[in-house]
Amino acid sequence: MGHIEKILEFEIISIGQYNLKIISLFVILLIIVVTKIVLWLIKRSIFRKKKLAKFNEGNSYASFQLIKYVIWIIAAGLILETFGVKVTILIAGSAALLVGIGLGLQQTFNDIISGIILLSERSIKIEDILEIDGDVVKIQEIGLRSSKGLNTDDISIIIPNSLITTNKVINWSHQTKKTRFRIDVGVSYASDVDLVLKILEESALEHSDIFEKDLVEVRLVNFGNSSLDFQILFYSKNIFRINKVKSDIRRIITKKFIQNKVTIPFPQMDVYIKSNAKGD
Repeated sequence: MGHIEKILEFEIISIGQYNLKIISLFVILLIIVVTKIVLWLIKRSIFRKKKLAKFNEGNSYASFQLIKYVIWIIAAGLILETFGVKVTILIAGSAALLVGIGLGLQQTFNDIISGIILLSERSIKIEDILEIDGDVVKIQEIGLRSSKGLNTDDISIIIPNSLITTNKVINWSHQTKKTRFRIDVGVSYASDVDLVLKILEESALEHSDIFEKDLVEVRLVNFGNSSLDFQILFYSKNIFRINKVKSDIRRIITKKFIQNKVTIPFPQMDVYIKSNAKGD
């Protein structure tokens, strides 16, 4: 027994009053293993199917991320204590250094604070469709410093969290999974208005991604310079790929216009030239 104690008390590294013993390594490994087990149990509990019925996946993910960061911070504190480092004294003694680091890494800390805000507020969740700086992105992951999204070209984008919290961001799926969209169409002044309204409505209703088809609405919105301007309003759940839906509907409209001899006019401009020439 005494031989085992000697092995456990054997010093691997010694720096001043701090030392690393074999028993300390075992304690550190135990802390890491226990931390991982606790996080696994919490994750399994949060993401259970019964829970997800009341608590959607985005909220569950945000809650787990916050819990994970807190538990790892506690684990890191315990590991430092195992080395003999007093965490409270370390924080107090390095306050000035932390201020200097904070000034140097101001943007990084800004992103981290923004990440905490996003995870706690839950205004942005996983699978949300955002419009940021004119780019439509589906959020795949919300991290502490940055978030990862996928744009409509299937390219992964890393977004600093401060960009989401400080800029104007449109969340297409915040309130509901369906969103109202519109398509603008202009036709010749010689066209039959009632016929155009009918064609536009039928074209929208033919598409399978139109949600609640009784809410499809077609309007004559303006007498333009060269055309009668119409607008199709419809709901769809295919928010992320809505440009493909719009393209399909426009293609249907084009076919029906050709069949019914409805023309889309080119922009026109009349120019009058006044001659000031005087006869002899």
